[in-house]
Amino acid sequence: MEQELIEMPLEAEVETKRKKREPKMEKEATPEKTIYDLPGVGAATAEKLIAVGFSDLMSIAVATPAELIDATGMGDALAKKLIAVARSSLEMGFESGDELLKRREKVQRLHTGSKALDALVGGGFETGAITECFGEFGSGKTQIGHALAVNCQAVEKDAIAVYIDTENTFRPERIIQFAKGAGLDEEQVLRNIKVARAYNSDHQMLLAEKVEDLIKKQGLNVKLVVVDSLTAHFRAEFIGRGTLAERQQKLNKHLHILAKLADKHNFCVYVTNQVMAKPDMFFGDPTQAIGGHIVAHASTFRLYLRKGKKGTRVAKLIDSPSMPEAECGFYVDESGIKDTE
Repeated sequence: MEQELIEMPLEAEVETKRKKREPKMEKEATPEKTIYDLPGVGAATAEKLIAVGFSDLMSIAVATPAELIDATGMGDALAKKLIAVARSSLEMGFESGDELLKRREKVQRLHTGSKALDALVGGGFETGAITECFGEFGSGKTQIGHALAVNCQAVEKDAIAVYIDTENTFRPERIIQFAKGAGLDEEQVLRNIKVARAYNSDHQMLLAEKVEDLIKKQGLNVKLVVVDSLTAHFRAEFIGRGTLAERQQKLNKHLHILAKLADKHNFCVYVTNQVMAKPDMFFGDPTQAIGGHIVAHASTFRLYLRKGKKGTRVAKLIDSPSMPEAECGFYVDESGIKDTE
């Protein structure tokens, strides 16, 4: 009995000490740093950075000194220092393959309605990536964009689709037809699609950057961003070989913004692209996508659409990081995208 009386207080004392240690460890946890914690950044500078989109350490860590200088007017030395501190705070570096595989478990796949077309790109259009569809007029590019805008809401009810319309091709009447075909509430589907008409390339790029405001400031669950079409304004505004370098540079910046936002917020970017005919090609299909290597390299998946027999459409996978080149048929009816069989 005496031994038990001695041991019980000892156990209680050990337990008490353990409990005292745990809260202490929680209190010592390093709080997440913000841009206000960066050396040399006052309230005025921080507001300038936030106003142009540099709202967190990651955005500063991946920026160039020139971008920070243009945004705030700070010196070159300070801009480089801010970027260095932001990178060291985030511990940016390499990660192992298994860690990347685990992170890719968050990737979602948006469906078109055609099982064959979904299978062509690995089960659906990936979030965190850019998928480009190019083809001649009437090949089904815009119809796929409408279908994705509807079907992304079948995965999550609060999913939001952002539609940047450059050619006045968005039709709410078509959305209603697709929503009925998918068995969804057409009014709710329309409310969850945010449409903006872009009137020039600068406006188009600004709208792409504004997507982050919808996520951060309005708290919307954006799962899809459609740009229909990607190159129409760039093609119209930059005419002749003398402006080609400027056009490609601007287009490259636009695509990199879309790619960064898609990866950061895990949404799918679907862009349509116009085509041209190569006059020097005598054999084979002379159809070529606008935008050259810039668009080709920036797109994760590339699909070439063309008209098939009896009103069908043919999709050919041109480029993918994991899927082989292949093609499939589909058709578009009043209720959505369907398989040919």
